[in-house]
Amino acid sequence: MLHALERFRSQHDFTVEMIDVDADEVLVQRYDELVPVLLGQRPGQPPVQLCHYFLDGPGVEKYLLGND
Repeated sequence: MLHALERFRSQHDFTVEMIDVDADEVLVQRYDELVPVLLGQRPGQPPVQLCHYFLDGPGVEKYLLGND
């Protein structure tokens, strides 16, 4: 999924933080069966789950454009 995200870098400015879900019991309970999972978070807002298992290109593009 990380590799697939790279196609958006030429059009959008974003950072990626990789977190080991298995290292946090709360995250295991929340995302265990969904890994890999991609969350988006805007400043001052809670994280939003964008997709899991595979990159949802149109969904991520919509989020990056602010059309979510």
